[in-house]
Amino acid sequence: MLKLYHAEPVANSLKTLISLKEKGLPFESVYVDLHKFEQHDPAFVAINPEGQVPVLIHDGHIITHTTVIAEYLEDAFPEAPALRPADPLGKARMRYWTKFCDEHVMNYVSMHGWHRLITVLARSIDAGEFEKLMERVPLYEQREKWRAARSGFSEADLANATRKIEVAVDKVEKQLGQTPWLAGEQYTLADINFFAIGGMALDRLFPEMKVAERAPRLAEWVKRVSARHGVQAALAMPNRTNPALRTFSGEAR
Repeated sequence: MLKLYHAEPVANSLKTLISLKEKGLPFESVYVDLHKFEQHDPAFVAINPEGQVPVLIHDGHIITHTTVIAEYLEDAFPEAPALRPADPLGKARMRYWTKFCDEHVMNYVSMHGWHRLITVLARSIDAGEFEKLMERVPLYEQREKWRAARSGFSEADLANATRKIEVAVDKVEKQLGQTPWLAGEQYTLADINFFAIGGMALDRLFPEMKVAERAPRLAEWVKRVSARHGVQAALAMPNRTNPALRTFSGEAR
């Protein structure tokens, strides 16, 4: 039996939801309301001491971190539709792109999302209440990110993040000129990763980048990924985010 603790179908939660839906795996859905800071409640921290979603539980075993969860599902359910190449070279190419997304894309898309949207939320909280909330955040890095959002990210950090995203967009565009999917001929976890952590929303998050003009292959790839049944099913999961925050929820809070 699979149980998934998750938030709205965006970012990290979307990444795992797509994998489950694409593989056709039934699961119990447990919604964690990030806007009420339920991920920092003692009951949830007892499940994941890092206080972050998503969390997958399979037959009583707890698996965290989206890329790890995705590969676990491939290993645990080999009979389900494969989202990972069967050959060693294909696996290596897929893992190259998932590593690139995790290390060189996610945090920079997240920074801009937090700067534009989460800063408003952070500043709306009374200073004393804010510090009480921070005391409940298990990870030092997340506490510092919240404080940075409240005070405002520096222009230098935002400019560097934009440069990183531009590099990623150009890199993906080049790859899609060589293969239909990021890791080659097969749709894989690499595509799911980039799509979920920002690829689907680049044109909304960064209108000044004019992604459709700058990277037409990427724009067409977004349409192909969006049209997949598993992706549509994942995106159809309930979204309780305040409409003003739906462009990017700043998940994993």
